[in-house]
Amino acid sequence: MKTLYLDCSMGAAGDMLTAALLELLDDREAFVRELNEVGIPDVEFTAEPAEKCGITGTHMSVKVHGVEEDEHLHEHHHDHDHDHDHEHHHDHDHDHEHEHSHGHGHHHSHNSMHGIEHIVNDHMFLSEQVREDVLSVYKLIAEAESQVHGMPVDEIHFHEVGTMDAVADVTAVCMLIEKLAPDQIIASPVHVGAGTVKCAHGILPVPAPATALILKDVPIYGGAIQSELCTPTGAALLKHFVQKYESMPVMKIKKIGYGMGKKDFPQANCVRAILGESKDQTDLVLELSCNVDDMTAEEISFATEQLMACGARDVYTISIGMKKNRPGTLIRVICTPDQRDMMVEKIFLYTTTLGIRQTETKRFTLHRGMDTVETEFGPVRVKKSSGYGVNKAKLEYDDIAEIAKEKGLGIREVRNLLAGKVK
Repeated sequence: MKTLYLDCSMGAAGDMLTAALLELLDDREAFVRELNEVGIPDVEFTAEPAEKCGITGTHMSVKVHGVEEDEHLHEHHHDHDHDHDHEHHHDHDHDHEHEHSHGHGHHHSHNSMHGIEHIVNDHMFLSEQVREDVLSVYKLIAEAESQVHGMPVDEIHFHEVGTMDAVADVTAVCMLIEKLAPDQIIASPVHVGAGTVKCAHGILPVPAPATALILKDVPIYGGAIQSELCTPTGAALLKHFVQKYESMPVMKIKKIGYGMGKKDFPQANCVRAILGESKDQTDLVLELSCNVDDMTAEEISFATEQLMACGARDVYTISIGMKKNRPGTLIRVICTPDQRDMMVEKIFLYTTTLGIRQTETKRFTLHRGMDTVETEFGPVRVKKSSGYGVNKAKLEYDDIAEIAKEKGLGIREVRNLLAGKVK
């Protein structure tokens, strides 16, 4: 199985991820030329050799109007009206401040989610998959900013995720993932750094509030390095693409890439990307089975619903013939080993059985994920799975069932109308 492993022991930022993935390509110069022809307004990419702690790698320089900006910015503007002059004060990764005075006689359309959608949809030459990935990553950031500042997403005007260099980083990573086409993406737990970060609103803890929200349910840790190591953009890219966070699996390494950050620490400031072949995904599950002949159909239905609600991987029934020629039902619960004791208690609670059989079994699984696509009926979730040389996608039943009810349509008709959204 083609596996991409991301070592985030020094965090993650958009430019670092871009550079690390770029080093996995055979023709890096061709890809940089492709990036520069995508159509990101006023942006120029340059891949530069870099060295950290004696390790050579790549730094991806992104210049906007000929000036290289810094992703590690935390000045966010949430004003509804920008028809005036104002100054931006940014605390950069280089531990000094730059003052930028800009005269604005127009609205900062690129500083809103709507503005980002306009740029991505109307100005850039991207595949449909990359376009969807870019917008999904930005929505993660916008939703986090919205929650942090207590404002609707469409009213958020953010600086860091609205600048063209951030658009460039997100686009580059999404294009690289499409080009590399791994069957699975795994990352280490993410080192977020420690200390505080200065922003326009004051001194904030590391990880910054938006970064912390994006990394919800992701294993993270701090450390002795007093700096912000994971940025909102880096966090959103990881959250969108990574299927699981764990130690590097057993794999045959084919290529290694080092994406260098700008700051210097005692530990090499880089993201390491490793591309290789790992074993097909398998895991151990338990099958807990029991036979019953004295439960009604309603009671069995209730039992299966409750067992699924308790976290069973699956619950199903089979009609069987039992002793004395009685018709009965085999109830089978599939669960993980750590769920066994709890599931045994629940089976005895919800069924009339007097005994439960256990069988250990290994299952082969596809890697699973969930994307959301915009449709004429609103957002619809799409289940995606890959592995063993196959890729599958399927509309989430609950979403299309709700559409069918609201519009007075049949399930099959809704599926046919949305078929073009499943890729």
